Amino acid sequence: MGISKWILLFVTTLLFVSPSFVRFSYGALSSNGFSDIPKKLLDYAKRQELVDWMVGVRRKIHENPELGYEEFETSKLIREELDKMGIKYKYPVAVTGVVGFIGTGEPPFVAIRADMDALPMQEMVEWEHKSKVPGKMHACGHDAHVTMLLGAAKILKEHLEKLKVGCFIVACHELGECIKILSFTGESFQGTVVLVFQPAEEGGGGAMRIIDAGVLENVKAIFGLHVSPDIPVGQVASRPGPLLAGSGFFEAVISGKGGHAAIPQHSIDPILAASNVIVVTVAKFQGGGAFNVIPDSVTIGGTFRAFSKESFMQLKKRIEEVITGQAAVQRCSAAVTFQENGKAFFPPTVNDKDLHEYFQIVAGDMIGNQKVSIMQPLMGSEDFSFYQEVMPGNFFFLGMKNETLGKLESVHTPYFTVNEDALPYGAALHASLALRYLLDFQPKISSPEGKHHDEL
Repeated sequence: MGISKWILLFVTTLLFVSPSFVRFSYGALSSNGFSDIPKKLLDYAKRQELVDWMVGVRRKIHENPELGYEEFETSKLIREELDKMGIKYKYPVAVTGVVGFIGTGEPPFVAIRADMDALPMQEMVEWEHKSKVPGKMHACGHDAHVTMLLGAAKILKEHLEKLKVGCFIVACHELGECIKILSFTGESFQGTVVLVFQPAEEGGGGAMRIIDAGVLENVKAIFGLHVSPDIPVGQVASRPGPLLAGSGFFEAVISGKGGHAAIPQHSIDPILAASNVIVVTVAKFQGGGAFNVIPDSVTIGGTFRAFSKESFMQLKKRIEEVITGQAAVQRCSAAVTFQENGKAFFPPTVNDKDLHEYFQIVAGDMIGNQKVSIMQPLMGSEDFSFYQEVMPGNFFFLGMKNETLGKLESVHTPYFTVNEDALPYGAALHASLALRYLLDFQPKISSPEGKHHDEL
């Protein structure tokens, strides 16, 4: 008996048994018939029509950058595209956010996320689609993130609709056949992909406000990505456990007694005191305004980062202790505050180990295991970490580097650019992670009665 017939017999048997819950282990994913899905979705994402559409969307967003909680036009563009696809959504969520839903509206629920906001800097790259808004720029790739999530929405809408009518995917590898879809009557595929278009990642805590809105209460897993100019296009990198640091901001006002610079013995110099308390990155140091006057006070401020919550809170405590203690040594007083200008503390970005293993399998099936790397933790921070505080999540970096096109500048610089060749990979990975997750966690298998047809 051919292998495809054995598989059909096996699945048919399962259907008659009708277990209440079907779940394939992550380790079995590469052999459960789903391993062809990522490659086929990547092929779909690379269709010229879809690539051209994504490039056009990305450039339109790039030309019109908006800061955190001001992404009204970006949000409007997203909603218009979702309307064209026939995808339902909630708006507004967290001021400008959009949360879309693809599937049956039933569990399991899995989320894929993109951030929308730009940065307050002037773009210095001269090209046809340069930012049209003075002093604002998409210098962190969020325009690409939104585009790839919209691309994933197109892919998922096409393929989930086919599953909603009652399909079950099985593998038929005999004679190089593609994945087949076994259709049957009765209860059909169920599951929902939640599309999270999030505002204000750049220090505004947009993820926290999305969570507070309650739109993710039933979501069991979430995936996110970030473009990287240091990883070759067509490759990805991540790691289990701590990936990015938690970060916070502090400001301290150190007060002494001002006076003339010629008679410092009559003063209590807060600048001298401040110079003794710098224990972490201090990017803000503001003192007097004259060359010959010792000021009454000095304001310093900066950021502190750690890879665990415990280390982060200990560091916060020590910053205050060191600043107040060292100021007292110089006969000054100090007042330390945290979360300057409403900037939220970002927890460390810690990838769920099981979801990371799942990500490695899906990404490996799409681009090859040799192109899925384990990276070292980075001291940068991401508010994707807020989602990981309430549900399992996995965050990864998507490569953009192409040596033949020249060196790409780092994020958060006015010369940052996006290699648009990465867009199909990000869209297909989003879609594959979500689709395979739903297939892996189907709650029921129902009675059979149907036929085969190629669709995926």
